[in-house]
Amino acid sequence: MYYNENSILFLDGQWVKASEAKVDLFSQTMHYGNGAFEGIRSYAGAAGPNVFKAKEHFERLKYSAEKMGIKISQSVDELVKVSYELLDRNGLSNAYIRPMVYLGANMKLLSCGEVHVMMAAWDWPPYLGDEALKVMISSVERPNPKSIPVDAKVTGNYTNSIMASNEAKRNGYDEALLLDSEGYVAEGSGQNFFFVKDDVIYTPPLGNILPGITRATIIEYAMELGYPVVEKLFKPEEMKGAEVAFFTGTATEVASIKSIDDMEFAADWKETVAYDLFLMYRQRVSNAELSEFTLV
Repeated sequence: MYYNENSILFLDGQWVKASEAKVDLFSQTMHYGNGAFEGIRSYAGAAGPNVFKAKEHFERLKYSAEKMGIKISQSVDELVKVSYELLDRNGLSNAYIRPMVYLGANMKLLSCGEVHVMMAAWDWPPYLGDEALKVMISSVERPNPKSIPVDAKVTGNYTNSIMASNEAKRNGYDEALLLDSEGYVAEGSGQNFFFVKDDVIYTPPLGNILPGITRATIIEYAMELGYPVVEKLFKPEEMKGAEVAFFTGTATEVASIKSIDDMEFAADWKETVAYDLFLMYRQRVSNAELSEFTLV
């Protein structure tokens, strides 16, 4: 699904076939989850691929690694350049790009100095599909921000997401919505969350969520369109009477939510501000004027 015999990836400064790339089975990342990653999308444009918000994604990758005591030798600009060359070598325009920073062999509970940087790309449709989602409030809580860096994309953090997703699927739902330890709505298993009530857009504040780049983009677009956006703590019952709810994320893009547990959103998705934002996002991401780098 993610590669074939012709797929090329970037690994520690070299271009290698994905089918021939190797990793040490004693990698600290594999054993203990100490590593960092990003999810980035590229969109076809008239001037070539546009890696959307590339700089912001690679800045967050370096931030996430530093949170775990990992130093990446490449600069943000170098990583942006690699992402475009990766697309070119694989003949991709509309693609999902996965950079990953992982460590060498180390069974100690201290970050080691052997740092590897991998970047791969493949064709991947929206992670949650195009249909309105049936969501459940998970019994799995979002981790306490004092226990792990919830504002970083650290590999080990996502065991929490897997548990929540598995629970949702077992119970016949499409996706999970996680609460924090105080019972406030946090985020999906890998998405930020919004709902609209009385033409006001609400979303959980930073603190116990990943500061999503798509989240920030949607807030920016909403303000541009003149819609008020309120970042606040709220509990599930406060969403009753809302017109619509939706998830955002790089892999997910903008995904509508049909229901949360027994709470249904009756408004027609295509007649809401959420749909306006979805259309605006789809138009902007493929705008050739936004392309940040041209491969020469």
